[in-house]
Amino acid sequence: MSEETRKRWPAFVYAEGEEPDYRFSFANERTFLAWIRTALALLAAGVALDVVDLPLGDNLQTGLALALIVLGLFCTAAAWLRWAFAERAMRGRRPLPSFGLALPVTFGLVIVAVAVAVALGRAL
Repeated sequence: MSEETRKRWPAFVYAEGEEPDYRFSFANERTFLAWIRTALALLAAGVALDVVDLPLGDNLQTGLALALIVLGLFCTAAAWLRWAFAERAMRGRRPLPSFGLALPVTFGLVIVAVAVAVALGRAL
C-alpha cells in the first residue's frame, strides 16, 4: 500500500484493491450527492410540516414531521454507507452491493403521505 493510499479516509475503503476508472468513482459520488439532496428535502419537508398550520392534530402533525426528519437522517447515513461499500466493491472488482436501502425510505414516505392524506381528507 502506498503512502498516499494510507492517508486516504476511510481506510477500510481505500486499503485494498486498485483505483477504479475515475468515471465510476465520480458516478458513485454523484449518487452520494443525490442521496444527500434527498435527505435535505426530507429534512426541509419535516420542518415545513411542523411549521405550517394544517388541520391535523398537533401530535399527529409533530409525529409526521419527526418521521420525515428521521427519514432524512437515515438517508444521510445510507448515502455514506452506500458510497463506501460501492467504492470498496469497485476497488476489489466485485459486484456492487444490492440497493436495499431504498425500501425503508419508500415505506416511510408512503406511511407519512397516507397519514397526511387521510388526515387532510377528514378535515374537508
